[in-house]
Amino acid sequence: MSTSTTASVSTHILDTSAGRPAAGVAVHLAARAGRAADWRALGGSATDADGRCKDLPALPEGTTHVRLDFAVERYFENSAHQQADAQQDAPANRDSGAAGVFFPEVTVTFAVTPGEHYHVPLLLNPFGYSVYRGS
Repeated sequence: MSTSTTASVSTHILDTSAGRPAAGVAVHLAARAGRAADWRALGGSATDADGRCKDLPALPEGTTHVRLDFAVERYFENSAHQQADAQQDAPANRDSGAAGVFFPEVTVTFAVTPGEHYHVPLLLNPFGYSVYRGS
């Protein structure tokens, strides 16, 4: 067990509809110290070609809750255009519907314990998502 006084967080996104990592998704990190405390924005990153955020900001000492905000709308818009370009007869917005992306943002909030590492993968598709504590 680590003797660190802070927790650490990592994440990655897999696009289960395409069977590949979701690259270029903006991820923002916020933390708070206690249930009644205000959220403190810590910064963010974007997923790399492997769908991973390798440079999320460190959590401040005393953090008890973490929030990851994933901006997935642009990813799906870009994916639809890329898919349409690859298949010329496929409409660019076939899976997104007339109103656009069904989940334009995904927010995941979880509790942390000092000294622990939390890897939180996001499994994503145009009409749903799933998250879990990974390793």
